[in-house]
Amino acid sequence: MKPRCLRGIVLGLLLTAIVPIVSCNAISHAVSGNDICNCLPLEPEAADYRHLAKHVPLPQVTPTEITVQTILSWPQALFFAPDAPRTGRENQLIPVRTAYLQNASINSADCDIHLEISAGPGRNLPRVVVETPIDSEYCSARQQIQAALKAHGFVLDVQHGGELQQPFLVEVTGLAFEDFEHPNGRGSPQVATLWEIHPAIVTPR
Repeated sequence: MKPRCLRGIVLGLLLTAIVPIVSCNAISHAVSGNDICNCLPLEPEAADYRHLAKHVPLPQVTPTEITVQTILSWPQALFFAPDAPRTGRENQLIPVRTAYLQNASINSADCDIHLEISAGPGRNLPRVVVETPIDSEYCSARQQIQAALKAHGFVLDVQHGGELQQPFLVEVTGLAFEDFEHPNGRGSPQVATLWEIHPAIVTPR
């Protein structure tokens, strides 16, 4: 069995053990109109993998510029505890000056904006996940990417998302974060690493 698959199975069992069963009927999920900053998660924070590590402000430190290819080359750990704090390069502020936005959606479980970037515009190029949280300090960043997508004829809200008809150039600034292999996948088949930029601000170029 591949290490990534084993890691996903172990984490899935751990999360199942520590998270209470929640009825979908007991939790509402809504967006007021197309207000991308007013989203109610379907799942509680306890169900979110490494929630505290992901929901942080961007630090005021000197950034280290990298590329999409750099992120794809990083080695991936076999296991992180579901509540593991940030460590190593996860504390590194990283700007990616040149990336192509390929896919955009809102994760209904936690309301984070899920984006996929690649080094070029090709559809089958390997991708890296980028996420902008629902946290209030990222509201303007969420509105900015929603407006940029709208300008490209793409609607982003709880009901709409997916592959962009035409990828476009963006700049990403955020923190490196290592996720785990989700049982149902972490996005499109082109997502090629557990490493993400999360939290992140995405700016069209």
